[in-house]
Amino acid sequence: MAILGAHMSIAGGYYKAIQSGAQDGCDCVQIFTKNNNQWRAKEITEDDVERFQAKLDEHNIQQTLSHASYLINLGSPKDELWKKSIDAFIVELRRADQLGVPYVVVHPGSFTTSTEAEGISRIAEGLNEVHQQTRGISSRCLLETTAGQGTNLGWKFEQLAEMLDQCQDPNLVGICADTCHMFAAGYNLCEEESYHDTWEEFDKLIGLEKMKAFHLNDSKKEFGSRKDRHEHIGQGHMGLAPFRLLVNDPRFSNTPMYLETAKGDAEGEYEGMSWDAANLSVLRGLIESTS
Repeated sequence: MAILGAHMSIAGGYYKAIQSGAQDGCDCVQIFTKNNNQWRAKEITEDDVERFQAKLDEHNIQQTLSHASYLINLGSPKDELWKKSIDAFIVELRRADQLGVPYVVVHPGSFTTSTEAEGISRIAEGLNEVHQQTRGISSRCLLETTAGQGTNLGWKFEQLAEMLDQCQDPNLVGICADTCHMFAAGYNLCEEESYHDTWEEFDKLIGLEKMKAFHLNDSKKEFGSRKDRHEHIGQGHMGLAPFRLLVNDPRFSNTPMYLETAKGDAEGEYEGMSWDAANLSVLRGLIESTS
C-alpha cells in the first residue's frame, strides 16, 4: 500500500506540521526545519524535539522528510556561495538529525557561469565535504530530480549518476524523484510502456534501491517544457495515469510519497476539504484493491 502525505508548515512549532498532516490524512510528512529562503536558523530546543516526536508517536507518522533551503547551490563556481552552501547544508543535516528526520532533500545545484561537467564535479566535491563534517550523523542527503530550468543540474539520470560516481561515499546519498520535474525534463511516466522504460533506465544508471522518496505533483506546463510549475493531482498536463501507475507499483510500496501542491481550501467536488486532503483522496482512489 502506498505511503502518502504532504509538505506541512512548521509555523507555531514543528509538532504543528505533524498535527496538520494527521488532520489531512497524511501517512508521512515533509517539513522545512528553518525558513527556506533565509540562511540563518533559529536553534532547535529540546522541547521542540520532544513535542515533535510525541506527535509522530501519537499519529503513527514515522516517515518524515526535511527539505533543504532553496538558497543552497552546491554547483556554484563562486567559491563564496559554494562554501556558504556547504555550511548551510551541514546545518540542515544536523537539524534533521536533532529532530530524528532520516533524510534531507536538496536540489543538486546550478552550474551558472561554468559548464555542466564542472557543476557536477562541484556538487560531488561539496557533498564529500559535507560528509566529512557530518560523520556520525544519521540523517542522509537525497538529491532531487529537477525540471532542468536554466543551468539546473539533476534533470537527467546521467547527471545524477555522475554525481554519485564522484562521491567518495555514494552510500550516503539517495534520490528523491519529483513527478512534475521528471515530466518537465522529458521523462514520460504517463503511458505504461514508457513508465516502465523510465524506471528501467533509472535502475540501470543509478539503481532503484537509491529511490528513498517521491514528490507527487502534476504539471502546469507541457511535457518536456523544462519548467517547474506544480499543479493539483490530475488537474495538469500529466493527468491521473502516472499517479495510478506509481501508487500501485510494488517496487515503491515502502517509499514515502509527499505532495508539494498548492495549499488552501479545495473547490468543486472537494469543497469543504483542504487541497492536501483532496489530493490525498484522489491518490487513494487510484489504489487498486489486492483482495
